[in-house]
Amino acid sequence: MDVSSLQEVKQELQELSPKELLELCISLAKYKKDNKEYLGYLLFQSKDTDGFILQVKAEIDNHFVELKTQKNLYYIKKSLRKLLRILNKYCKYMGNKSATAEVLIYFLLKIKQAYIPIDKSVRLVNMFNAQVKKIRSVTASLHEDLQSDYLKELDAIILRK
Repeated sequence: MDVSSLQEVKQELQELSPKELLELCISLAKYKKDNKEYLGYLLFQSKDTDGFILQVKAEIDNHFVELKTQKNLYYIKKSLRKLLRILNKYCKYMGNKSATAEVLIYFLLKIKQAYIPIDKSVRLVNMFNAQVKKIRSVTASLHEDLQSDYLKELDAIILRK
């Protein structure tokens, strides 16, 4: 089965009536949970990026509260990977490099504040370093002032013991 190009889909959507467009959106939202979440973000939360970032930070905080009871490094690693997948999905929804940097820096800060022994697991070290690299690449295209602010925060987290 051939997948239509984005241009073909766009042309076809322009020919549909508003009622038919609504039905298509509803059927897309029913098809997959991610589609429903993204549509909900676009409709209700995309206009208030700061509020959405606060909600994401609150979700990170809740996740780390649950994580404090965990002593097994294997389960901590799995839990952090799960949270990181969720954060990456939210960052993709926002499509804002500044917001992505802010969320990922907060994630790394919470890891350091939780005193998770990341040095004891090669995978955790690699995950941490990959996020540092991602933050550096995301901030590279931002304005110089924002770049320096985010990189100062990042360096403070990295140097923190």
